[in-house]
Amino acid sequence: MRQLPALLLATTLGLALTGCQTQTVQKQPLKASSLVKPVQTAAPRAIQPEESDLWQLTRQHLQLPLDYQHPRLESQLNWYLRHPSHMPRVTERAKPYYHHILHEVLKRDMPAEIALLPIIESAYDPFAYSHGSAAGPWQFIPGTARHFGLRSSWWYDGRRDILASTDAALTYLEQLHRRFDGDWLLALAAYNAGGGTVSRAMRRNREQNKPTDFWSLDLPAETKAYVPKLLAVARTVRDADTLGITLTHIDNTPYFEAVETGGQIDLAQAASMAGLDLDTLYQLNPGFNRWATDPDGPHLLLVPTENAAPLRQALQTLPPEKRVNWHRYTVRPGDTLSTIAQRFSSSVSVIRQGNKLNSHLIRAGQALLVPKPSASSESYSLSLEQRIQAERQQLEQRAKRKHYHRVDSGESFWSIARRYGVGVRDLARWNQMAPSDTLKIGQTLLLLNVDIADAS
Repeated sequence: MRQLPALLLATTLGLALTGCQTQTVQKQPLKASSLVKPVQTAAPRAIQPEESDLWQLTRQHLQLPLDYQHPRLESQLNWYLRHPSHMPRVTERAKPYYHHILHEVLKRDMPAEIALLPIIESAYDPFAYSHGSAAGPWQFIPGTARHFGLRSSWWYDGRRDILASTDAALTYLEQLHRRFDGDWLLALAAYNAGGGTVSRAMRRNREQNKPTDFWSLDLPAETKAYVPKLLAVARTVRDADTLGITLTHIDNTPYFEAVETGGQIDLAQAASMAGLDLDTLYQLNPGFNRWATDPDGPHLLLVPTENAAPLRQALQTLPPEKRVNWHRYTVRPGDTLSTIAQRFSSSVSVIRQGNKLNSHLIRAGQALLVPKPSASSESYSLSLEQRIQAERQQLEQRAKRKHYHRVDSGESFWSIARRYGVGVRDLARWNQMAPSDTLKIGQTLLLLNVDIADAS
């Protein structure tokens, strides 16, 4: 049984990301000239199937101008040289996904540098979530995700789905590449800052008779660092031996296969049938938020190649009624759909859908069918609920003072933050949410290091 890299699991709960943001880099004396010289983009080479090492295959298909003589690029490269342990960690984390992503990039005749973009976006952590609402290896925000067909529900978030998010990201980048007349640096800048931001910067330069290449544009500071950072990463891959950078070896063979499940299935049961531990199944299928796959699909599970055949065979003999456990629950006095959903790690919409309820009204003695996990909630340690709980516990342990606020009717992040004299973004971050997220009545919010006596 193939295990996912231990480092990937360790960083899932501890990696603090802000999404599409860059490391702070101290400027160092540079020998390079700050003058930008036009550089021709290298023509793509034909894929060589016999290449057994993915990093060598990557080097063969690098197309972007990596040798620009510019302080911003040199500054980013210097950061990687001063932190030689960074690339080994990130490339170890990329190991389960990189074969698929690189080959999808090359199928579209895109530069191999694009396969390195998740290093910048998420450090190749598929569970990465920024408090600006970006999620997944490619850090899609909700609006862009919907535009490119990435679904989101209580059960599933397509932004974290390795197959779906990669397809959407590459399609988006291709569109940006066409929009900016084949200039990959401008397309990458637009992926970070938005196409409108880049277009407006170009228009300002034209009006002042200035060049409109990436290096000449007045863009947000994050974007000014974003593109050079990708070029610096590509340089470390290309010149790893010369620079003394270690890259985790990744074979040029598929890491996983997609297995059709034929419908919703409990992930703990699927892991057992495949001969996998549950965390490994979650790492390959990070799009699933809960303890089971989405009843509305996708009805696919990614598993290591050697585990695909056992899972397919077991699924063929699994009766439909055994895929998910349904518990017959008798409504008690005082119960609501919300309290029942919380008790069974479900949601109100799921219970209503499963019981064909037209409203939230239920009565004592009424029988409801509720989907129930086959294992304890702690067993699903990489489900969204458990990951949020783990991160919250880490925050609580580090805080000097903590307070819990129960959300009342009509309250919002803004009103609660104002009451306690804290920032809206801080309040959202403490609760692993985005400021735009909807609060639910009765929800408990964590506040850190606030003076309750001053709250009004």
